[in-house]
Amino acid sequence: MSNPTDFMTMQEFAKIAKEKLSFETWDYLIGGAYTETTLKRNRQSLDNIAFRPRVLNDVEHVDASVELFGHKLRLPVIMAPIGSVQDFVEGGGVVPTKAAARFGCYHMLSSVCKPYLDAVAESVDYPKIYQLYVRGDAEWVDDHIDRAIAAGYVAFCFTVDLDYYSKRERDVAKRYLSTSRKTQASGEEWQKRFNWDDIKRIRAKYDIPLILKGIATAEDAAKCVAIGIDAVYVSNHGGRQLDHGRGGVDLLPEIVKAVNGKAKIIFDGGIMRGADVVKAMIMGADCVGIGRLQGLAAGAAGEDGLVRMLELLEEEAIAALGMLGVTKWDQLDMSYLHAAPEVTPPHVLSVFPLLDEGY
Repeated sequence: MSNPTDFMTMQEFAKIAKEKLSFETWDYLIGGAYTETTLKRNRQSLDNIAFRPRVLNDVEHVDASVELFGHKLRLPVIMAPIGSVQDFVEGGGVVPTKAAARFGCYHMLSSVCKPYLDAVAESVDYPKIYQLYVRGDAEWVDDHIDRAIAAGYVAFCFTVDLDYYSKRERDVAKRYLSTSRKTQASGEEWQKRFNWDDIKRIRAKYDIPLILKGIATAEDAAKCVAIGIDAVYVSNHGGRQLDHGRGGVDLLPEIVKAVNGKAKIIFDGGIMRGADVVKAMIMGADCVGIGRLQGLAAGAAGEDGLVRMLELLEEEAIAALGMLGVTKWDQLDMSYLHAAPEVTPPHVLSVFPLLDEGY
């Protein structure tokens, strides 16, 4: 497909991305850690939730927007940090940043993405978030925060679930290293040393909204609230870190209870469809992050593909809200959900069943 507007379904991004990306890059994008059990549970946990709709409500006008960190988002979506997005699309981190600005959502730039913090900030005048992997001491960390603030980033995120880089066996089997692993693997001992005392120090020094990404338990969520973290980012790193973890959306109930409205909750973990967004929002998320779906759209059609993907995601989410019988997010509660077994064995792309039929 030469024209991104020709994309009419989400699965088309996966089909075209697989055709365009190298075998090594494709496997890096879709793969997980070790047995890929956590990755599969992300999909399974979303598929194990069914909807309970209400009918005969006026749903002509559905508003899917939210406000986060002082800015209105057209859809409660953050394009999550991808460390090697430059491997999927020429232009690297500038591409999703521009796409987010065109559509009206956030892009969270990874510190192991090219180009780096300042160059991406200069590429477009639109709110964006910066995510950091720690590769130095307190002075090194503070320098990055200072630069992010000076460059106009509206929030700052630390990823805290990558003290050890997992073995992604799809990559290891081919002896493949992404560009971010080739250039940013040194200094990982600083990430291993990074701890709650460091976060307390940073919180006391800086006013910028702080996000901790990789929170997976009520215990750690409670610690976030106690020290004044602005947003708890619930994530198991897309199944790419700790194997045999729980499915992403299964983490939400205990964390929502622990946070108790005292911080925003961002969720990612297998979000591929508008219905996935709706399920996460009903369960207490304030916003969702999309990683692999972002990579598929970028790999398929670059900036225009990302914008089109977000349009389709919005279309699916609005349709789901309307068919549930509501027009705004705050009209939903847990009574709109019901436990149900999945109908398809879960894998990273099982949400696109027509791929298996050759579409």
